[in-house]
Amino acid sequence: MPVTIRSRLLLLVLAVLLPGMLGFGWLIISTYAAEREAHERYLRDTARALSMLVDGELSRRATIAHVLSQSPELDGPAPPEPQRRLAFEQQARRAMQGLGGWVELRAPGRVLLSTRLPQGSSSEAPGPAELSPTALMQPLQTAAVGAASQEVTEPYGAWVEPVRRGGELLYNLVVTVRPSELQRIVQTQGNPGWIGSVVDNAGRVVARQPGGSAYTGRIAGADVRAHMAASREGSFHSVSLDGVPTVGYFSTSPLGWSYVSAMPREAFAGRLPAEVVRLVAGALALLALAVAGATWVARRIEHPIRTLKAAAQALQAGRPVQSGGTGMVECDEVAAALAAAGRSMAGAQHELEHNVTHAVERTRLVEQRAAQSQRVEALGRLTGGVAHEFNNMLGIISNSMHLMLRHPAAAELQGPLGATQRAVDKGGQLTQHLLRVSGRRPGVRMQTLPLARYLPEVQELLRSVLGRRIEIQVQVAPNVQPVRVDASELDLALVNLALNAHDAMPSGGELRLCASNATPNDMEGLPQLAPGDYVLLTVSDDGIGMDSDLAEQAFEPFFTTKPVGQGSGLGLSQVYGFATQAGGTAHLASTPGLGTTVSLLLPVAGDGDDARPLPPAAMAAPVSIDAAAVLLVEDDAALGDMTAALLKAHGARVMRAANADAALRLLDAGAGIDIVLSDIVMPGPLDGIGLARRLRELRPELPVVLISGFTNRPMAEGEFTVLRKPCAPAELLAALQTALAVARSARPGR
Repeated sequence: MPVTIRSRLLLLVLAVLLPGMLGFGWLIISTYAAEREAHERYLRDTARALSMLVDGELSRRATIAHVLSQSPELDGPAPPEPQRRLAFEQQARRAMQGLGGWVELRAPGRVLLSTRLPQGSSSEAPGPAELSPTALMQPLQTAAVGAASQEVTEPYGAWVEPVRRGGELLYNLVVTVRPSELQRIVQTQGNPGWIGSVVDNAGRVVARQPGGSAYTGRIAGADVRAHMAASREGSFHSVSLDGVPTVGYFSTSPLGWSYVSAMPREAFAGRLPAEVVRLVAGALALLALAVAGATWVARRIEHPIRTLKAAAQALQAGRPVQSGGTGMVECDEVAAALAAAGRSMAGAQHELEHNVTHAVERTRLVEQRAAQSQRVEALGRLTGGVAHEFNNMLGIISNSMHLMLRHPAAAELQGPLGATQRAVDKGGQLTQHLLRVSGRRPGVRMQTLPLARYLPEVQELLRSVLGRRIEIQVQVAPNVQPVRVDASELDLALVNLALNAHDAMPSGGELRLCASNATPNDMEGLPQLAPGDYVLLTVSDDGIGMDSDLAEQAFEPFFTTKPVGQGSGLGLSQVYGFATQAGGTAHLASTPGLGTTVSLLLPVAGDGDDARPLPPAAMAAPVSIDAAAVLLVEDDAALGDMTAALLKAHGARVMRAANADAALRLLDAGAGIDIVLSDIVMPGPLDGIGLARRLRELRPELPVVLISGFTNRPMAEGEFTVLRKPCAPAELLAALQTALAVARSARPGR
């Protein structure tokens, strides 16, 4: 990799000094590591040693309790009579000589004796209602001390030993330990600034250095308690109860209490010895002097080279190159060559810039058009998928409503059920609009369309495009004739015109749709129209309009007056293409400041355009599906459940399959099937159409009815009966009945 002269000199200095610097660094790291290891080892050893001392104190109490529990003075009836109680008390006091704390003999709900009270005291005190059946070390507790008028509480820990006679639990013998006794152990950790604590099995501080009794009973930090709960011993990083960041080590005794040894985190990291600090300072000073010397020498060499760099940059920018002296002969020769090259390149630079600018503009335009096309295609796929899922939900609602209508109590729900049916019909219309606008319907499907009914229906679609600030007015002449067009393409054309009107009326306005029979004056000057009758459909707005030059180019593909990135220029070209494909034409009239009117001349439908002769088999009378075996192939479980319930309600026997492979396995297994009802869009290698074609090869006599709400796939209306989701239950039943009748009439001997 190329480097500058200054960098080379600096690298040379570093190559000489770097090994020494690395040695200093290793020394610093080793010093820190050794000190940290020593601290960590000391914390661990201290915690383990003092934990053993704490365990010794607690074990002494446990041993005393165990020995006293075997006393023969407790063998008689419970509670012991005064003489035996006094003898046992004397044994307990002798056992506790030289130790802090006291001994209690507890029966259920009361304390029979306590060596904390004067000897021979016969008064009893309330105690725990239940006795502990096992020996255990209890966490820190408090006990009342002094007369009732001057009573104070004293913290203590206690070993509880169960006393059994003949297998029966009679008493609990309690031997206590005062925090002050454990405080003496903590104070053996004599490092100033370090922290030592005894923590009970509930996470409470029993003794602490520094702080002593001021911290007794306080809860240890949550992170420390979490470490103690996870293991018997280990190190941790935490914040002490007085807010100091610490590093510590804990060790838990077999009886459950722990000793914690900690030191401030800053002290744990360690400090560098003064000798090391002086060595580091000297090394840094030496490095600074070496770098300064290398920099001074590099500057004396860099000047001629920077002069050549400036000449090269001037050549790159197209400026004249000045070939002045640099102080180095070789550099002067290079500068002269650069000046000659600059003069030879200046003539071609202007032409090159012009060609590049033109090519960049054309490339940007192509990229924008490609991106717009991809967005339109992605929107079409998304819209088709959403409509398919929505059609499935509408099918569930429609089938459920049909089943409810068959219920004996349906008469009381006619109003709500009727409203539900209207909502399903409206939802079906909306999904059809979505599928049409997506532009992904295959082929051209010409149909007879009465504008008197169509325009009010499409008004809701346009309202969702225009928003609330633009009013829509629809006027249809009373005697207007139906037209012969592709309804989906007409939907898309009206949406494109509505979008243009929306952009032309940013502050709101009015969009007018008018339909009437075309007159000879309307068709005057349009020789491309074939003879015949036409309907004039106009879409007008009161937007900003455009001048005549722009209006003449409006129908050209990719022509747009919108800023870059806000329009594809394909909307009006689709309108013109739709009109001409339908056998008509379109033209545009606009006045700046007044608005724009787009006129569509569409051919009138003939009397027999929609007549399709039915095959002879289709004329057979429908038969009932009662007792018919129907194979339902549907991947949507909810829709499949409701469709199966609908078919069963009409007497059919229903078998289910979630995909084409499952359906073929059922048929291979010999299932008796009379008819197949299959969704088209399904997971797996075969969709519904593929399944129908496979069944036609395997069992040509088996009728198949297909149903789908996803119309961006090639349909099979010419091969099989195809229903659209959401399909009304009556339409579905009629299709199944007709298919069964056709199949039966086609059998030999019928």
